Amino acid sequence: MKDNPFVSSLARSQGPADESFFRLSEAFSGLVDNVCRVIVGKEDVVRMVLVALISRGHVLLEDIPGVGKTTLAKSIAKSISTTYSRIQFTPDLLPSDITGSTVYSPKDERFYWSPGPIFANIVLADEINRTSPRTQSALLEAMEEHQVTVDRSSHPLLEPFFVIATQNPHELHGTFPLPEGQKDRFLVSLSVGLPDRVSEQRMVRDQLAAHPLDNLEPVIEAQTITQLQETVRNVGVADNVLAYALDIVEATRNHDAVNIGASPRASLALVHTCQGIAFAEGRSYVTPDDVQRAAGPVLAHRILLRQGPSHRDGDAAAVIAGIISSRRVPV
Repeated sequence: MKDNPFVSSLARSQGPADESFFRLSEAFSGLVDNVCRVIVGKEDVVRMVLVALISRGHVLLEDIPGVGKTTLAKSIAKSISTTYSRIQFTPDLLPSDITGSTVYSPKDERFYWSPGPIFANIVLADEINRTSPRTQSALLEAMEEHQVTVDRSSHPLLEPFFVIATQNPHELHGTFPLPEGQKDRFLVSLSVGLPDRVSEQRMVRDQLAAHPLDNLEPVIEAQTITQLQETVRNVGVADNVLAYALDIVEATRNHDAVNIGASPRASLALVHTCQGIAFAEGRSYVTPDDVQRAAGPVLAHRILLRQGPSHRDGDAAAVIAGIISSRRVPV
């Protein structure tokens, strides 16, 4: 009998699954469960946000007000024993209000470095589209290189470093849409969505007397998050699964409804997210199902659709879904 090429390739690419792997997997599951104590009925969203965290990426939450975007970010911050900072984006916010600045001290006759709120492990960029593109761009270097440069001096950020940005895509008054370069810095873009009736009833009842967020305790250390990030990068990716992921990315560049397809950074983001999903499922190898689950959140916000009577804005997710359904799955 001939060897199955998928199994053979998987065996060569499979990452380590030792006692440490399973210990960290249990720690991740405990983190998901803790956040879900507050965010009811949205385990898939919670899991994907935390997958982005352990994949060393950042998250953009796009949805209407009141569905729990800010609460989700706060729940994650309180579940991890680490530093947390919230930046409320407004039209008059300046780049130095985010990154920090050098301040002159007349008493000492010298300049001192005063770090901004970006110097935290978990940063909530609330309503990021309410500030000017100039201020939005202050996050570019921080999100990509984990450092900020002020007055020709570079200042490294804390590790781990995780940005959760929120915005309401349906509100246009007083907003500045994120440029494509800024969107490309987010590993995944997600919509929390409205809860079902049972989950909403439970949420309301849980908050009759107090908010569950008030009693949330840390269940994991910042050092463990760093270990999770290192372990995720060792999750194996078979050659044909990698080719399958790259086929999907390449298809966005040749699709007749797409003006600008996904970049090579998107290819890296897709594979890294797949590694995170595999780890979250307790596996040390990536499967084609992981690629299909990651493709929408990773690629939809990175492509620019054509405008015209035959192309409707906002169908990026449908384009990605169509590409996935038209590609042969390696089995």
